[in-house]
Amino acid sequence: MQGTVDGFSYGMVTPLVACLMACLGGALGLRCVIRARRAAPAWRAGWLALGSATIGSGLWTTHLVAMTGFSVAETSVHYDEPMIFAGLVVAVVMVGIGVFIVGHRGATGVALFTGGTVTGLGMASMHYLGMAGTRLDGVLEYNTVTVAASVAIAVVAATAALWAAGRRSGFLWSVGAGLVMGLAMVGLHYTGMAAVSVHLHATHTVLAGDHSASPLVPMMIGPLVFLCLAGAVVVFDPLMVMGRPEPAPAERKPGVPAHPGSGRPGSARPGRRPPSGAGHRDTRSRAPQRR
Repeated sequence: MQGTVDGFSYGMVTPLVACLMACLGGALGLRCVIRARRAAPAWRAGWLALGSATIGSGLWTTHLVAMTGFSVAETSVHYDEPMIFAGLVVAVVMVGIGVFIVGHRGATGVALFTGGTVTGLGMASMHYLGMAGTRLDGVLEYNTVTVAASVAIAVVAATAALWAAGRRSGFLWSVGAGLVMGLAMVGLHYTGMAAVSVHLHATHTVLAGDHSASPLVPMMIGPLVFLCLAGAVVVFDPLMVMGRPEPAPAERKPGVPAHPGSGRPGSARPGRRPPSGAGHRDTRSRAPQRR
């Protein structure tokens, strides 16, 4: 028996809130990627890690918000929390790999293709792990073509967002890249949900299922708090606001003084020549004069 699947139990509220969370996480995370390009090498890994965790948390929160609108009319829906949290870990790790590739190798060529592909696959893996954590009196079945389309949406949009973050530094570019990342996640989720059908187990009586989002709401608290903290770091970082790069540390070479002319007293400065003929004048002054 086929179940009646509804992904919009609360109307357009859940898609809009899910899109807002995805765009917020994407914009903050990609802004951290841009910040990493301006940072000194010692700080670059920290900014990229913060960006990865922010993007992953935003995407995972998007999935949870969207799943609050998921229901099957004939059966109750429950969730396996360890499996859903595993999706968060996978999202942060795989997005992190893609972000670090682009952050260190640049948003061009093979690095951009590899980073965008890994990031998109991480988004898709998080979504389908979350769906695997859905428990109901039946089996979830998927249309292969629609699933492939959802993964392609995630890969293409993630690649475009990383390109914008890796090649452009303006505030509007980062907002646009976050918007692309957010729409990618929402498109991935609802395209993937369009591929879902529920085959219910054979029972003598079919009871109407209850729809409750209460198991998902507490799981959103941690990522929401983290997104607020990441937003505070981005907003109050002075170099992020002013847009100026950090000064590069002076290169020190063995045997070369840090400041020219600071070695021995009276040492000549590089690039200055003695006056023309100075040596000849000294020679003539010491030579005896003949009358």
